[in-house]
Amino acid sequence: MAQVFRWLLRIVVVLLLLIALTIGVVYHLASKSLPPYNAEYDVASVNQPFEIVRTNSAVPHILAKTDEDAFFGLGFVHAQDRLWQMERLRRTAQGRLSELLGPEMIEIDAQMRRLNIYNLALQSVSAQDAQTLDALNAYSAGVNAWLEQVSMGTHGRGAPELFMYGRDIAPWQPADSIALLKLMAVQMSSKLEEEVIRARLSLILPEERLKDILPDAPGPGLAELPEYAELFPGITPSTEPLRVATNPLSPFKGRDRAGASNAWAAAPERSAAGGTLLANDPHFEFTAPSIWYLARMDFTEGGLIGATIPGIPIILSGRSDYLGWAITASYLDDLDVFIERLNPDNPEQYQTQDGFANFITEEVEIKVKGGSPVPLTLRWTQNGPVLPGTHAGLEHITPPGHVASVSWTALSPRDTSLSAAIRIMRSQSVDQAIEAGEDFIAPSMNLTLAGGDTVAMKTLGAFPLRALRHQSQGRYPSQGWLPENRWQGRAGYAGNPAFKDPAGGVLGNTNNKIVDRIFPFHMSFVWGDTQRVQRWEHLMQSREVHTRDSFVEAQLDTVSFTARALLPLVAADLWYTGDAAPDGSAERRRVQALAMLAEWNGEMNEHLPEPLIYAAWMRALQDRLIRDELGRLSQGFRHVEPLFIERVFRDVEGAGIWCDVIQSAPVETCTEIARQSLDDALLWIDETYGGTLESLRWGDAHLAVQDHPTLGEVPFLGWFLNIRQSTSGGDNTLMRGLTSGAPNAPFQNVHGAGYRGVYDFSDPDSSVFIISTGQSGHPLSRHYDDLGELWRRGEYIPMSLDPDLARAAADGIIIMNPAAE
Repeated sequence: MAQVFRWLLRIVVVLLLLIALTIGVVYHLASKSLPPYNAEYDVASVNQPFEIVRTNSAVPHILAKTDEDAFFGLGFVHAQDRLWQMERLRRTAQGRLSELLGPEMIEIDAQMRRLNIYNLALQSVSAQDAQTLDALNAYSAGVNAWLEQVSMGTHGRGAPELFMYGRDIAPWQPADSIALLKLMAVQMSSKLEEEVIRARLSLILPEERLKDILPDAPGPGLAELPEYAELFPGITPSTEPLRVATNPLSPFKGRDRAGASNAWAAAPERSAAGGTLLANDPHFEFTAPSIWYLARMDFTEGGLIGATIPGIPIILSGRSDYLGWAITASYLDDLDVFIERLNPDNPEQYQTQDGFANFITEEVEIKVKGGSPVPLTLRWTQNGPVLPGTHAGLEHITPPGHVASVSWTALSPRDTSLSAAIRIMRSQSVDQAIEAGEDFIAPSMNLTLAGGDTVAMKTLGAFPLRALRHQSQGRYPSQGWLPENRWQGRAGYAGNPAFKDPAGGVLGNTNNKIVDRIFPFHMSFVWGDTQRVQRWEHLMQSREVHTRDSFVEAQLDTVSFTARALLPLVAADLWYTGDAAPDGSAERRRVQALAMLAEWNGEMNEHLPEPLIYAAWMRALQDRLIRDELGRLSQGFRHVEPLFIERVFRDVEGAGIWCDVIQSAPVETCTEIARQSLDDALLWIDETYGGTLESLRWGDAHLAVQDHPTLGEVPFLGWFLNIRQSTSGGDNTLMRGLTSGAPNAPFQNVHGAGYRGVYDFSDPDSSVFIISTGQSGHPLSRHYDDLGELWRRGEYIPMSLDPDLARAAADGIIIMNPAAE
């Protein structure tokens, strides 16, 4: 027995040594790719010597003497800190993820190939102006200069992920950056999904009930449209669940995770210090590292500082000494789905206004790691690319003998958005920036500006021209062969909504409805917010003048207007009406929960129990209201729609009928459904968290999930790479933290303000900004997550253009010299 024990001990010791040796080797190999922040390089592409000064937060200050060198420096630091992220995004745009990651990526690659955005980016290079071409070439040279350093073998493979997925990285080229901006349009768009879900619901619900579950933003009503079944008779209604992207690398996020953001500005008369103020927090899906990267660039006209996306040579939100600019998703209706009729005698043809025409086709192959290439036939109609029925549930609204295609402004082969963005960030006045925005195509955004004594907002992006006789007005798919349904070109930029020097001195956008125009001059029928804007308006108008700190306070505000509005409505007949019940019973917990909610002010604070009780109740309530009418299709409604619940409990146009369960004989009242759903929520809370109601914490459920997109689900590695943080806020607070809605963890915070910035032009160097993780994409770097805790606590770092301040807190200085000839 002793001998067996000794052998077991030896085996355990050997195994521990092997594990330690493996960890040591992995650490050594991974640490080799940590970029140096103190170095000197001689590079042929550099025009004049310059420095890249890294602050103690690893924010690079690119103190270039020429414009080309500024872009070169940005490309260099992007590649140093985020090489894998750039390669992953480029391959996503190209439809080439499967080459590295295997067959799980085939569906994503196929859809990206169908949209063809990378080839469209290649075609768009020649459409850029000379200044932008110089910038793109210099930026690409900067990325490639770092790739050359990596290829020399002194920096591992450039990123730890490349040890797993291969070291071959193609040189960066201008089209790559244009493609990433187009990819951003894909990630921000929900118009296709909105058309599909409206068409599907119209086949199940009467028109008056469709207005309940998909309510328009408050405002004048819409003229009557033909029913979808009239346009395409013979479609069988389906209650199959909505398709939800589960692959973290998919850019097709669905209608719930479309672009969102906040921006607001104050004119000097509403600023305590007499200078304009600007705040911005654009919202994207959380990842580790963040999609955002902070940087400062020096140009001949002065310095710029703000938030960039690695791979794209622009500061999307930031400031110069002259101007501040901010972006929010505009929700412009810039995509239409068309149903194309096939020739019954020749499925390679489709119907046009002039008869049947051949599809434009191209045969391509998707290379797959560890497998055989997958052949793919790409097809286009006069309206745009043909999409498969499996995408976004198109199969459920496409009749037999038909296919679906899309027209979309992001599919322009002469996309000059990057040229416009570079001119905007280098503008020296509000008017100059607005003029520069004319060439911006997609993704459509609201541009908020502050500079001098002026504040303004202008919608950027191409507005499609639709005919007045368009059958569906773009609300759901239309017949692709009718000329009245096809786009007539692009509307003039002068017609894009614009607001300048408002009488009240404050303007802003929370993705809310900004104009109310009749079709075909409308901007959108679907908007991103009807709730946050209410709280924003209250905060802006509650002060006579604002400061940088009051703008920060508004960015971090966690009071839910929605909770304050819905709870008195839903619980109107439940407050203080419970009978006496023994401790531990369902009736007693219901009474306790209602008493707690009655004293709650609607603050979605991470340390409070009430936000969790409220959120679980509203989720259970909406599920009970729609499950019997929609069946499994109800599973696709992952987030509470406040306007729907309000219509039901106010019985607007008979909406109270949703409370009656149509499969049951009794007629249920809304009070009964409210009480039953509260019991459902409390039971779910008890099963999930246990303990007393008072001991619950919203932050335990509302964890910010910033996962590594490729390795986050790998055992052990995910624990090391993923960043999880307890957070306040919710779906409808200004400090927005969109919940996942997933069955297993419905309240995880998955989409929000990965960047926050507040720019104060009374004292520009007192401006502040922050991102949600850290600057580095390398998990062994101390800058991988060092800004994350500051972000979670609502803190910021200085946003100064003073080079002396940057040097005083320098974490390293890179010196760039022109190579000797």
